Amino acid sequence: MPLRTARTSGVGRSMTYTAAALPSRSSLRVWLAAASVLSLLMGGNAVAETLNFDNAPAGMPPDGWTLTMTGRGEPKWTVETEPSAPSKPNVLKQSGRATFPLAIKSDTAIRNGFVEVKFKAVSGSEDRAAGLIWRAKDANNYYVVRANALEDNVVLYKTIKGVRTSLEIVGRKAGYGVSTPVTSGQWHVLRCDFAASRFKVTYDGKSLFEVEDASIVDAGMIGLWTKADSVTLFDDLTYGEIK
Repeated sequence: MPLRTARTSGVGRSMTYTAAALPSRSSLRVWLAAASVLSLLMGGNAVAETLNFDNAPAGMPPDGWTLTMTGRGEPKWTVETEPSAPSKPNVLKQSGRATFPLAIKSDTAIRNGFVEVKFKAVSGSEDRAAGLIWRAKDANNYYVVRANALEDNVVLYKTIKGVRTSLEIVGRKAGYGVSTPVTSGQWHVLRCDFAASRFKVTYDGKSLFEVEDASIVDAGMIGLWTKADSVTLFDDLTYGEIK
């Protein structure tokens, strides 16, 4: 019996099967959907934009952002000159205090894509965190993945109507995020690729985990996040939509 070979775009692996082993139409649709998501998570065709805050005046909030919070408090987002910045001279700094300070890029609307940032956790006694948000409708509805230098872990949450809930990792029945060193005073890279209901988290170039959730399915804004009294620096925010 002749062999046939199928290849999923962007995956780089082929699967060989006999004609007698062809899946049913329903299972084929499921397989194709999974292959499509996998292809998107592994890159797809993305148009990326990088923001390094170097053209903004130091000491001022950046233009084009909604600087807000989930909960209560007084967040403070300012562009600052930073000698250690990955792309000199400026960074975006959060030095206020709130439940969850947010900086939302107002002109973005991405459903499938990615967001990545370089961050340095500077200080914070209650928390010392840096996060990325995506599919944000407003300050109370979004996904967020954050790295915490006091807990040495990376966790992905959904925030719905202002309530934050951690999400289970695919292939694991219990647990809270993934333990990994998040050293204070050093620059790290945090990234999330998101397509349909699948999210893939990468930290310092290493794939950490994936999450499956369909609470927010529409396109939304991307942005940055911290918690409580975290003083955090951000640079080289890169994001893009995958077509």
